[in-house]
Amino acid sequence: MNSASPGFGSLRRILGVSFGIAITVGGTIGVGILRTPGTVASKLGGPWLIVAVWVAGGVYALLGTNAVVELGTAVPRTGGWYVWSRRAFGEYVGFTVGWSDWMSQCATIAVLAIATGEFVAALVPQRRGLDRWIAVGTVVAFAVIQWMGLRSSSRTQEVTSALKAIGLLAFVAACFYPFVPPVAAVSTTPSLPVTHGALFAGVILALQSVIYTYDGWYCAAYFTEEDRDPGRNLPRSAFGGVVCTLVIYLLVNFALMHALPLGRLASSAFPAAEVARDLFGKPGEQMIIALSALSLLSIINATLMMSTRILFAMSRDRLFIHQAAAVDTGGTPRFAMLLSTAAALLMILTGTFDFLVAVAAFLFITVDASGFLALIVLRRREPDLPRPYRTRGYPWTPLLLLCGCAFFLAGNIMSDPASSIYTLVLMAISYPAYLLVLRRTQAHRGIKG
Repeated sequence: MNSASPGFGSLRRILGVSFGIAITVGGTIGVGILRTPGTVASKLGGPWLIVAVWVAGGVYALLGTNAVVELGTAVPRTGGWYVWSRRAFGEYVGFTVGWSDWMSQCATIAVLAIATGEFVAALVPQRRGLDRWIAVGTVVAFAVIQWMGLRSSSRTQEVTSALKAIGLLAFVAACFYPFVPPVAAVSTTPSLPVTHGALFAGVILALQSVIYTYDGWYCAAYFTEEDRDPGRNLPRSAFGGVVCTLVIYLLVNFALMHALPLGRLASSAFPAAEVARDLFGKPGEQMIIALSALSLLSIINATLMMSTRILFAMSRDRLFIHQAAAVDTGGTPRFAMLLSTAAALLMILTGTFDFLVAVAAFLFITVDASGFLALIVLRRREPDLPRPYRTRGYPWTPLLLLCGCAFFLAGNIMSDPASSIYTLVLMAISYPAYLLVLRRTQAHRGIKG
């Protein structure tokens, strides 16, 4: 593939390990780590159980990465879960997975942009009431950056991810600064009384929250076709990004448990803001709000890049309009990017993202499960496929991941049956949509012929 002359269906190979780590860290770490520790603490009885749950979430992300890296290096094509599902199960399943993934990513952009608008309004009270327009401006700004080319968007990802990591580490350092007394050090914090039955339910709910906070560990695999050497770089960037995320998450939790009594941590909806306010007053709280907004920016950039690649890959395979497979000289699939931007803006302005957010958890887990199952199918169907990286612990690790997906899908169905039904309806609607796309593709081929 000629990286110097992109065009229809051709991407530029200019990315490396630094981008892979940045897209993983930036696409995973968000404001959740500043909020979720309070939720997790409220479900569990002691500090070390809290730590164990966060470690368990990291282990799930590492096991998932272990599977995805094999898929990404064996089939180094852009598009993530869609690519592997199509290869393993055919065009219809691939279309359904790709469409579900794309809708979820666009809804995520909309939600994150709205949250960014709310944080900006909290920092600048004069902008209250303009949350949605700030959200629109944020998405448009990142679309402009990506319009400028792959180098621009990848550098933006690296810078925003680095700033976010530095900000979180600075927060951790402030919590452990010598003049801050260890009001709730992990070694001395008493456990909260919890019955065995409540503890089991609490662990399940806490794990759900933690695993959602780790969501994004697969981001680097969406860009293997733009990596200079995916067989060598994807394992390093994907695992490196997940390990960095795990370390930061643990440090933030230790810092919060050092600075807040466990009871207060468990009752706080935004514990990081409480700690910052205790340490530095109102300016500290504003710094945490600014850090929260910054943490969202890198995810918006990453998610817009991923949603663009999904449409690009589907279009190149003639499962979407062919214009979305065109790539400009800077390496950006501009039409696909504009469609993703327009979808996110439409959700922001109409509020339809609320509906998609309700079903996004179900969609994300279903999409993940399709990839883990694709790994097993491709191992059986294509045993001679070159695999620069082979999943450690196969077949037990992907089977364990599939069990985990089934477990969390069951949990979602029981906790939110309405959203689960909506999701199944959306997935069923994908079949007539697929037939429509297939008919248009055949007509287009007939015209060209």
